[in-house]
Amino acid sequence: MRRVMTVTALIAAAGLMTACGGSDDGDEKERAGGSTAASSSEASSEGEDKTYEVTLEVGGEGKSSVYYTLGTNSTEQVTLPWKKTDEMTLNSTERKVGILVSVVPGPVKLSNGQLGVAPCSITVDGKKVVEDQGGVEGAHKCEYTLK
Repeated sequence: MRRVMTVTALIAAAGLMTACGGSDDGDEKERAGGSTAASSSEASSEGEDKTYEVTLEVGGEGKSSVYYTLGTNSTEQVTLPWKKTDEMTLNSTERKVGILVSVVPGPVKLSNGQLGVAPCSITVDGKKVVEDQGGVEGAHKCEYTLK
């Protein structure tokens, strides 16, 4: 009886070692000097973090409130014109779904004497990606999905 249990235990252990310690094609390719999908340039560029320089701007004159999303949400009382630049680093998942950056200017006195919304823009890595001229009518904001 003891011998049967020992043999059964050895067979079970051998089965577990084979299941857990077996190699797949990727391991064999790496040992043979070949490449796997994880080492291809396409997969590595998708998996890497990417850093962007993002600049939010609000034009106009005087004082106003500015609500913006640049990594976190924030509201500031500012003197116009106003500019905020920050670096944002996105991981591969964030780059797939995108991260919203935005700026919503508060009211300002326009050149015609009316209250309106100040102009705004968003620049990413030196390229202007969104621009709103502001004005009296409509909802004015600048938003962009960074990917």
